Amino acid sequence: MKLLQYICIAILLMTGSLQAQERNEPAVNWLSFEQLSDSLTVRPKPVLIFFHTDWCSYCKKMLGETFNDPKVIEKLNSEYYAVEFDAESVDTVRFDGEIYASELKSKRTGKYHPLASILMGSKNRAVFPTTIILDTDFSMKFKKFNYLSIKQLLNIL
Repeated sequence: MKLLQYICIAILLMTGSLQAQERNEPAVNWLSFEQLSDSLTVRPKPVLIFFHTDWCSYCKKMLGETFNDPKVIEKLNSEYYAVEFDAESVDTVRFDGEIYASELKSKRTGKYHPLASILMGSKNRAVFPTTIILDTDFSMKFKKFNYLSIKQLLNIL
């Protein structure tokens, strides 16, 4: 009986996966910092970095609404490199020839990844979501510490 249940669940999961693939909905081509380093070497473009946390409701709203808008997706994918990063990540990140490692073994609210702290410019206090836009020479073009609507982000881009 359990085998039959597992088979039914597997079939349902595969069907849902196939339907999602068939829709082929457009999405932002999010890169990791490692991929960004490689991409900038090959073809320089401005960079949008989106810092978020698991507990931030406005971060989730931006990911669900702003970054799912077809015009935002088109603009970002054609003219920018986009990086999405959990500011409380404990992952080791290699970027621009440097290694950025968290001192923590597990995520803790209010404890930010060293790379996030450097780019956001705040070691002790940060506000989320944080959106940063860098020019091709990696100079700061724009930094915003709050929710951005579709219209606001398109105006900035």
